[in-house]
Amino acid sequence: MNAAACPHLVIFDCDGTLIDGQHLVIAAMNEAFKRHGFDEPDDRATRGVIGLSLETAIAALLRDEDKHLADEMSVTFKDAFQGVRADKSLSEPFYDGARELIADLSSRDDVLLAIATGKSRRGVDIMLDREGWQDTFISIQTADSAPSKPHPGMVLNACSESGVSIEKAIMVGDTTYDIEMARAAHAKAFGVSWGYHDVKSLEAAGAHMILDDYSALDKALNTAFMKEAS
Repeated sequence: MNAAACPHLVIFDCDGTLIDGQHLVIAAMNEAFKRHGFDEPDDRATRGVIGLSLETAIAALLRDEDKHLADEMSVTFKDAFQGVRADKSLSEPFYDGARELIADLSSRDDVLLAIATGKSRRGVDIMLDREGWQDTFISIQTADSAPSKPHPGMVLNACSESGVSIEKAIMVGDTTYDIEMARAAHAKAFGVSWGYHDVKSLEAAGAHMILDDYSALDKALNTAFMKEAS
């Protein structure tokens, strides 16, 4: 059986891995907390929950006695986010090398691509439309249709939708949630050091390796592909 018949599946997280969306998230979170009469959460705390589904992330930032408001505040966050997105001083820039690696991987017949993110499907679709990537990813897993990370559901769903066995799946992410999700699904877990969780935390979560830039990630993926093919 040739390589194209047994493709690898590379699953990318979005915020903190492909794009740096922290400034939009922090601004919207601060606005949501203010509208509900709460002090703005610390920026570091907000960065720490990026990657979780929205309700779970907000609950993690609230005091125990206020956690029941997480669902209501998620609606407020979504409204605030639309206003924040219109602010041209804030953006979601791609990390250096991200676009190029996606283009390279998508051109191969032995690789399929997927997304697993805490973003909403609407947010992902905006990115895909902007980049012309509507047909680039075979599976899009978001917080709208799958359990929040670190539950393994997103990885398992991506494998099921793509027809790729879990042994050939590689999750690429910047948070412990990504690593724990991949390990729970028994997929390979590649951490990246340029995102929102520190290297020591990624190591403790069980990352199989941690890469410092997209060039290193490219090499690591190719090495993994070759090992599987041999």
